Amino acid sequence: MCAAFAVTPATTAIGIMCKAPRAGRTKTRLAAHVGASAAAELSACFLRDVAAAVEAVPVALGRKGYGVYAPAGTEADLRDLFPPGFGLMLQAGSDLGQALFGAAKDLLRAGHNGVLLVNGDSPTLPPAFLSSAIEMLRQPGDRMVLGPAADGGYYLIGLKQPHAHLFADIAWGTATVAQSTRRRAAEVGLAVAELPEWYDIDDAETLDWLRAELAGNPGRFRNGGKAPATRALLAKLAGVVP
Repeated sequence: MCAAFAVTPATTAIGIMCKAPRAGRTKTRLAAHVGASAAAELSACFLRDVAAAVEAVPVALGRKGYGVYAPAGTEADLRDLFPPGFGLMLQAGSDLGQALFGAAKDLLRAGHNGVLLVNGDSPTLPPAFLSSAIEMLRQPGDRMVLGPAADGGYYLIGLKQPHAHLFADIAWGTATVAQSTRRRAAEVGLAVAELPEWYDIDDAETLDWLRAELAGNPGRFRNGGKAPATRALLAKLAGVVP
């Protein structure tokens, strides 16, 4: 459920899809590399940094941030991670597709003129991508904005209407997610605008990409956000001064 907020007609909701960072239940693939406790701490820092990217979108553009979270009962944990102006909305449904569709439907129902749903695992996500997504979404006509991820999924989906077909029977967690979503959009006649590719941190390889990017030695991903919370924790874990 989502608390009531005053929403102006030109306000886009930016919902961060997230789980409360808890050792042993969060970022399990990453935990196999860095340990359960460190993985949970990293997850919390990722959320702080993605939220900071949302807050860096110019207010004049019209945006409001939300944490779209699970499980129930972890509101206090997440409230400490998000800026005071963020809303919190409990994820609906038993799988990712239902959670995404439910979030899109509920945020649009709250009065927003569009919704961007972003993952909480991309701490260097450039704020400019979010600004561009809002501008793309506000072009005339119904449309979808997609931010493709390096693993074949997507880090962002933007909608003006809650199209259930985009989320039903998708093979979540596979390299075909973004392509399947494009195909679903074509099936319902939905125009698609795409952002540049970015990445999320799920395992040892992508953590190495992140370390390289933050050290100023990026590979295929450049000019990302500063990710101060994540940067500080990685320095602490490495035993150096950030």
